[in-house]
Amino acid sequence: MSAEAPSTPAPVVTEFVPGVRANLRYDVPAGLVVFLVALPLCLGIALASEAPLLSGIITGVVAGLLVSVLSGSELSVSGPAAGLTVIVASGIRNLGGFEAILTATLVAGAWQVVFGLLRAGVFAGFFPTSVIKGMLAGIGIIIILKQIPHALGRDNDFEGDLGFFEFAGKGNTFSEIVVALRTWSGGAVIITVLSFAALILWARPEVQRFKLASFVPAQLVAVFVGLFTNEALAVLSPGLEMRVENNHLVELPILTSLGDLWTQLRFPDFSKLTNTGVHTMAITLAVVASLETLLCLEATDKLDPLRRISSKSRELIAQGVGNMACALVGGIPMTSVIVRSSANIYAGARTRTSAFVHGLLMLAAVATVPWLLNRIPLACLAAILILVGYKLATVKLFKQMFQEGAIQWIPFATTIIAIVFSDLLKGVMIGLGVGLFMVLKSNIYSAINTASEGKDFLILFTKDVSFINNIRLKRELAKIPDGASVWIDGSRAMFIDHDIQELVNEFQRTAHLRGIHVEVKDIEGKQYPLKQRTRIS
Repeated sequence: MSAEAPSTPAPVVTEFVPGVRANLRYDVPAGLVVFLVALPLCLGIALASEAPLLSGIITGVVAGLLVSVLSGSELSVSGPAAGLTVIVASGIRNLGGFEAILTATLVAGAWQVVFGLLRAGVFAGFFPTSVIKGMLAGIGIIIILKQIPHALGRDNDFEGDLGFFEFAGKGNTFSEIVVALRTWSGGAVIITVLSFAALILWARPEVQRFKLASFVPAQLVAVFVGLFTNEALAVLSPGLEMRVENNHLVELPILTSLGDLWTQLRFPDFSKLTNTGVHTMAITLAVVASLETLLCLEATDKLDPLRRISSKSRELIAQGVGNMACALVGGIPMTSVIVRSSANIYAGARTRTSAFVHGLLMLAAVATVPWLLNRIPLACLAAILILVGYKLATVKLFKQMFQEGAIQWIPFATTIIAIVFSDLLKGVMIGLGVGLFMVLKSNIYSAINTASEGKDFLILFTKDVSFINNIRLKRELAKIPDGASVWIDGSRAMFIDHDIQELVNEFQRTAHLRGIHVEVKDIEGKQYPLKQRTRIS
């Protein structure tokens, strides 16, 4: 995979000092921003999964406090994932309740640890750069499209949904926007506009000159602006107020005591371990969660201003341990999530401390001030997420990919379209298929060069020549007329497939029947050994 810097804008880091204490001034505000973004996502994904709302919060806390410490990435943030909602919901319905899916999650976590120990993270390197950039841009576009209804006051769809078709099949991304434009709420629009203004103005150089502004993230300012605007509307114009009964506000479960928390916790049903359906579900969860995690890590590395390379296999182990811990205390499954991770990076995070802070804040919020968080309008959070989406899908990125030619542009654009009209995993798989096709097509034409003058022909193998070049080579050999002289030169190729050698040898054996003189140079012995010692990091 290419190591070039992504064109997606990320915070510029001019100097970096390793260590927790040296980066607290960046990581604590970033953790606060991620907490504000992750809170409604945890609740929304738990709701869509038909699981208790508290289970989403539990997963967010475990992801922050445990997985961040074990993670193979400095900037990745984990939590409940939209890509697992359908799997979890079907498991709850078909396996006999939420406790059964907790058992499956426990087994899935164990499988992920095995994947990590087997260094399965190496498969992340097979995703082309064009597909990863397409994934980032596609996620950015989806975030914008999905948050437009929330910004206009239509909050029917759950926060964190990234699928084209809405939950329960009641519409799609575009139909929701159309309905939102017809039924927009004046209060939501006011909150969204003022939140946008706060985000833009707080980032201006004139404001950032003040020391307070450099410590307080713009996203937090936007949340307070949204909260106080809604409180003002409640007094000045009650008809415009965003209310919890209309799903316009964050809805965090309120716990009255530690005893109340204990009564709401759910635990795995270990008797289900003999159920083959549980193990099938566990394998499905493990594979899908691992793929989404690896994709997120590749994308996060692209956005990291310090260009650090994550340990993918270590991340799989961390995710496995995290999912096992979630299952034991009643949390839904998790993955590394690009929405949270990109918000973390754009908030200026430097180390894994920011993810830990976000988990700590989530735990503290549930225990102390759920009533305050439940006053935050979703419209102001929509403004924050729309800005994150825009940074992931900039016009500059599209221009750059187009200028790099069809071999980069086509997989990039295909990935975006497929993600927008399906979901993250399907979209990336489609983009990967198109990317591989483009590479194969390019290889067919670039691996073999030909030149001719009169009846003298040169066929030059310029790089690895595999069986996919058979058709091209046959076509070139068929063009050679009777009585010609042919030179076939493999000296520049590192690898020449056995099928190609057979084709050349066959042509050489029969060429004299057509009066063709053939000279072959350096095509033998250029196959890679079947057993080759390779160390996978």
